[in-house]
Amino acid sequence: MPRVSAHANTQNEGLAEHLLDHYAARIARSRRPYILGLSGLQGSGKSTLAAVLKAHAEARDWATEVLALDDFYYTRGERELLAQQVHPLLRTRGVPGTHEIELLLSVLAAMPEASTRRPVAHPRFDKGRDTRLPPSRWPQVTRPPQLVLVEGWALGIRPQLQTALAAPVNALERQEDADGRWRHWVNQQLRSYQPLWRKFDALIVLQAPCWEIVHRWRSQQEQSLLARHAPLAMDDAAITRFLQHFERLSRHALATLPALADSLLAFDDDRHVTRLDHS
Repeated sequence: MPRVSAHANTQNEGLAEHLLDHYAARIARSRRPYILGLSGLQGSGKSTLAAVLKAHAEARDWATEVLALDDFYYTRGERELLAQQVHPLLRTRGVPGTHEIELLLSVLAAMPEASTRRPVAHPRFDKGRDTRLPPSRWPQVTRPPQLVLVEGWALGIRPQLQTALAAPVNALERQEDADGRWRHWVNQQLRSYQPLWRKFDALIVLQAPCWEIVHRWRSQQEQSLLARHAPLAMDDAAITRFLQHFERLSRHALATLPALADSLLAFDDDRHVTRLDHS
């Protein structure tokens, strides 16, 4: 895990308490697991905040589960098939169409009936090896949770207008998607994510100050993988190429998600919260 500063720890502790206080009455009234989406661009700290939220929620005796959108990536082999059948850029995980959304929806649907006799398993993705762990190593939910946190990059985004897809946004799109086939396919796949977004009882958005800061934040994450000698850890050039897969929808998320958020946490370049608004 990347190092977390004392300030970040203190900030997340305070944020967790504030957010849980804000949603406490709704969680208490809900007759099924309350599903809270936690959306943020890469490196924004959503996974860390989700873990702190879970710890604080369970301290309140709320059974809580965290599901990461990243854990529902298709396997490397499945994405290789997509690359051959649809577009070579789909070898790279992350964009809409590279997640098994139906599986995530089925996990959410099964959670209210979770028990030791009927445990609900959900996948884990090994980013270092770029594929899922075997099902024997998947976590299992054995009790109905009161709160489910779903965290992932750009949760809640809606498809772009077709006119917005015409011009490439970076070198990757200009050179490897000159005809726009990949970005049109990805945008179409985003429609199949909308049923998941509609499952959220509320959406919390971690708003980065700009797209350009994401490279620095992602580099900090990769340093921890390099330190552990992970086989697929990325150097700076690889990070630059990788992030170009996300630039289009990340810029779209920055422009559109604040208006869709139930709670908006705006960050500066060092992930300090500069604003917290509730709609």
